[in-house]
Amino acid sequence: MTTWITPVTLTGKHARLEPLSEAHISGLTEIGVGQNFWHFMLYGDMTTEADMRNWVLDIMSRGQQGTDLPFAVIDLASGRVAGATRYLNIMPKDRGLEIGGTWYGTDFQRTAINTECKYLLMTHAFETLHAIRVQLKTDSRNERSQKAIERIGAKKEGVLRNHMILSDGYIRHSVFYSILDTEWAGVKTNLEAIMGR
Repeated sequence: MTTWITPVTLTGKHARLEPLSEAHISGLTEIGVGQNFWHFMLYGDMTTEADMRNWVLDIMSRGQQGTDLPFAVIDLASGRVAGATRYLNIMPKDRGLEIGGTWYGTDFQRTAINTECKYLLMTHAFETLHAIRVQLKTDSRNERSQKAIERIGAKKEGVLRNHMILSDGYIRHSVFYSILDTEWAGVKTNLEAIMGR
């Protein structure tokens, strides 16, 4: 079960997911500071490189605790850092995990990178780790994220009301989605069609 938390690099045609490290702070700062998507996330606004450094160190510490497996997303065409994502709420005993904490710089939003990253992460989860459940969640206000999750074929399970209190005090409702191992073949086919494979 240690393979569930062992750092791994996943490579596709457009993106490479590599273990998040301090070496990615500068690239993440360049694309992430000042973005409005932070309003939907738990970490608060990122306005400086120091904010991004603190975020990276926090996410890396979760990886060291074995609850998360964080990745930096690299755009293969340019070699630039495109964003970040991770496995979280990793539960090897129950063969489940969540894909989340995902964000991209504006140059990389609405490109093939996000779909391919989800494809790589789910393929690894279902076909290497033998997960039986992959979960995704998003802020109920973030309709763009909900549409993106639904587009890949995840099933909406419901809304957890008053689920989280964000750093600005906002009480967030979270929309939960999942894909089961028995649904993976169909979701995989759908993702491959979206990616033109």
